[in-house]
Amino acid sequence: MLSQSPLSLDESVEVLKAAGEPTRLRLIALLAAGDLTVSEMTEILGQSQPRISRHLKLLGEARLVERYQEGAWAYFRLMEDGLRAKLVNHVLEATANSDTVLNRDAERLKAIKQVRADRAQAYFSANAEGWNELRKLHVPEDQVEAEILRLLGRNPFNALLDLGTGTGRMLELLSDKYRRAIGVDASRDMLSIARTQLDEAGINHASVRQGDIYNLPLDNDEFDVITIHQVLHFLQDPAPAITEAARMLAPGGRLMVIDFAPHAHEELRSEHAHARLGFSHESVAEWLVQAGLALEEITDLPPDPQNDGALTVTLWLARDPRLLIARPSILSTGTA
Repeated sequence: MLSQSPLSLDESVEVLKAAGEPTRLRLIALLAAGDLTVSEMTEILGQSQPRISRHLKLLGEARLVERYQEGAWAYFRLMEDGLRAKLVNHVLEATANSDTVLNRDAERLKAIKQVRADRAQAYFSANAEGWNELRKLHVPEDQVEAEILRLLGRNPFNALLDLGTGTGRMLELLSDKYRRAIGVDASRDMLSIARTQLDEAGINHASVRQGDIYNLPLDNDEFDVITIHQVLHFLQDPAPAITEAARMLAPGGRLMVIDFAPHAHEELRSEHAHARLGFSHESVAEWLVQAGLALEEITDLPPDPQNDGALTVTLWLARDPRLLIARPSILSTGTA
């Protein structure tokens, strides 16, 4: 977690020098609206890639932007934490919204995002039929989401991590609760959809990146809430993924797993790449406890009785115990 100790005079000057150049301030304004690649920033600003890269290097050295890899592509994002980020935000807020150059950049950024949206929609359309068939197999998603909100409660929190973020739905659903969020997924196609969804929803305090759920490119003890929504059934070995997620939790943080209860839909293996046909209460609870977490609640959401053969969705909520008063874990078959 980044230090909030006051900046020294030299540090403040370093930040202002880094931001105090037209191209770099334009880059900061663009990145405030979402993550971008060098090629996208080059296209928007109409400058050479080496020049843009040099400016990004200076901004990185001042700890105002960070770089992360997604396959062969490198993305840049504006730092959100710390007094350096706060100082730069004040500079942006003080800059005129009517500035001609910044407005032109914003229009070009809009065009870039539209290209992303078109690509994402093409992928979504190609796969929508399979997703729609899956949705018919279990309780409506709005009921699942209502239960997620109930379990997490009304209190806001600092940081969310959504593993296997897919279309970024959890980042949207919880956007009024967190101060910052990261969604991680292995699929660049899904990340394209997630970025488009976040753009369309106007959510600028969340970002997505490519990563391995077994080896996350993130720091320990950073997140207050972690969600793993309909992901574990794709994994041959879910236990290490839960252990890796637990490593990311801040003291007292909560991990929520949402997945299917045990079922016999063998076609999900062959047609939708499901490695596991659901999970018992006990199996996920055991993995959570082995990861050093305290299980708090298990909830089953059964489908409509008239929907014969449909799937039950189960939610497991566990907490990092480091800031908790000891209390018994909940391993019952009902809700706590």
